[in-house]
Amino acid sequence: MANPRGRPKKQELVMKDTQAQELRRLVQQCRSHRALAFRAKIILQCATGKSNVAVAQQLKTTGFTVGFWRQRFIAGGVDSLFDEPRPGAPRKIGDEDVERVVKLTLESTPKAATHWSTRGLAEKTGLSQSAISRIWRAFGLQPHRSQTFQLSSDPFLVAKVRDIVGLYMNPPDHALVLCVDEKSQIQALNRTQPILPMQPGQAERRSHDYQRHGTTSLFAALDIATGSVVGKCFARHRAREFKKFLDHMDARLPAAAEVHIVLDNYATHKTPAIRRWFARRPRYHLHFTPTHASWLNLIERWFAELTNQRIRRESFFSVEDLVAAIEDFLAVWNDNPKPFVWTATVDSIVAKLARCRQTLEQIQPGCTAPKSRKRMSS
Repeated sequence: MANPRGRPKKQELVMKDTQAQELRRLVQQCRSHRALAFRAKIILQCATGKSNVAVAQQLKTTGFTVGFWRQRFIAGGVDSLFDEPRPGAPRKIGDEDVERVVKLTLESTPKAATHWSTRGLAEKTGLSQSAISRIWRAFGLQPHRSQTFQLSSDPFLVAKVRDIVGLYMNPPDHALVLCVDEKSQIQALNRTQPILPMQPGQAERRSHDYQRHGTTSLFAALDIATGSVVGKCFARHRAREFKKFLDHMDARLPAAAEVHIVLDNYATHKTPAIRRWFARRPRYHLHFTPTHASWLNLIERWFAELTNQRIRRESFFSVEDLVAAIEDFLAVWNDNPKPFVWTATVDSIVAKLARCRQTLEQIQPGCTAPKSRKRMSS
């Protein structure tokens, strides 16, 4: 039956619970199945009763695309969302060869090397280099890359994570939350030859060697609500410099406000002089990050911005030039501050830590147990 405009009536989309579960699973597929995940999103949105036009606007696609996959699903269910076999020559690499490549990549290393290259593994397996590359991309394997990690052995790790993340995601009313730390030993490096500027088709170039002209240490405090930063450079990073920075920071904060400070366990933060400074100012409340967990301190994210945008690619002829550049970056940042938004929940962090701990225990049992702290006898 046709509608008044002569178009066929849109068929009703009926979805079973099992189909909805399968579609939600497909939405969470990895990058290699991005197209399939997008099709599953279309069907899930159509199942809510929205029109093709509304779904297209929400997912930023065309009404034709929405209608096409809607009809495919009505006709063939979830299986119809998968790509059909494409014409062309049959596969020359069987599943056994693919399994062998993946297994060799994950469970072995070449002689006198730490990881496989595409050429080395191609020579080992008898396949082509491009075939090895395609298999690695399909399984998300990148042997040439390596990342670092450090699992905290702090016995109060979870409690401290809950405390600090709670400050970020639900800060106390009528109080300031500051993330405080120092970026120590920032080097004033000057390239031995002039930097060649970027040209069309040519990246900026600099010499690999440099001259050292001294260092400075930056103490900084980030206001998580506004994104503004209070910072000051010192020649050294001892407790006396930290105390001077605290005086500098205290003079710039509202006098009556309660202040919660997130900071790490560095020795200069816990000396008797610093403890007395905070004891005389009860409006300050300290929240220490777990050991080996500086990633919990949001000021580290701002330090990364400073390094990437102002320090790493610059040449400095003296420490004074370096300090001037840091102060210039601080001024520009505070003209239009942007707060960093913490999104990771406590449960997600704890679950990730548990998975990491389980993996380490499988490799080396007992390696994640907190080390006992022996007191020195007087």
